[in-house]
Amino acid sequence: MASDLLENGPSEGELIVAVVREVKQNGAYVDLDEYEGIEGFIFIGEIASGWVKNIRAFVRPGQRLICKVMRTRKDNKSLELSLKSVSEERRRDRLAQWKNEERAKQLLNVLAEQVGWTKEEHLEYQTDLTESFLTLYGAFEEAAKTPESLTEIGYEGDWIQPFIELAVKNIIPDTVEIRGRFTLNVDQAEGIEVIRKALIAAESVSDKEAELVVTCHYDGAPSYRIDLKAPDFKTAEDAWTNATQACIEVVEAAGGSAEAERE
Repeated sequence: MASDLLENGPSEGELIVAVVREVKQNGAYVDLDEYEGIEGFIFIGEIASGWVKNIRAFVRPGQRLICKVMRTRKDNKSLELSLKSVSEERRRDRLAQWKNEERAKQLLNVLAEQVGWTKEEHLEYQTDLTESFLTLYGAFEEAAKTPESLTEIGYEGDWIQPFIELAVKNIIPDTVEIRGRFTLNVDQAEGIEVIRKALIAAESVSDKEAELVVTCHYDGAPSYRIDLKAPDFKTAEDAWTNATQACIEVVEAAGGSAEAERE
């Protein structure tokens, strides 16, 4: 089982971001980007698979690396790391994660200046958002995909809307989600059938090739939920307009009333 090797440090087996500080004949000393005050050492045998004739052909001062944490060194103050144990795929994924987190920190800095947070408030919100969404970038990504996600888990304050706006402008999520509700009333014998056709009309906006999915759900008459997933914001907004319009037109053509509201 992985465990913390040093107080407030990474765990055994964890992939960490390190910057090379000094290169020696027998290895390289590095600083850990995400763990202030903790340094690591990559023994020459952990630099690359096979025989390393010239270590400087693989690492250089200032270079950013993705390393695997092996164990605590004998000084009990630094860590032994491995570069060769990290596959190219895992290196790319971990580096992308680090870049996303750094970008999120920059966005939060912008927000802090915009809304006038103190240093203490800034740190508190950064820590809290990271805990709530696993990463700070995850908080921005979730806000970009589902703007109501912050308030749904209990956040409140005048910083939320600027946070969402920053997320929407700067984060490109894998999918964009929109949720809303229809209020549908048809006062005639075939009202249920009219509403069924109206919801089918909304769902018909779905486009498998465009990775656009629209689904409608019964919440208890006259309320019906509409969920929409799309690959980007423009597709999502256009789909919301088209789906709600299609539904409302069917109901109104039958003499009923229809309203659509986003959550």
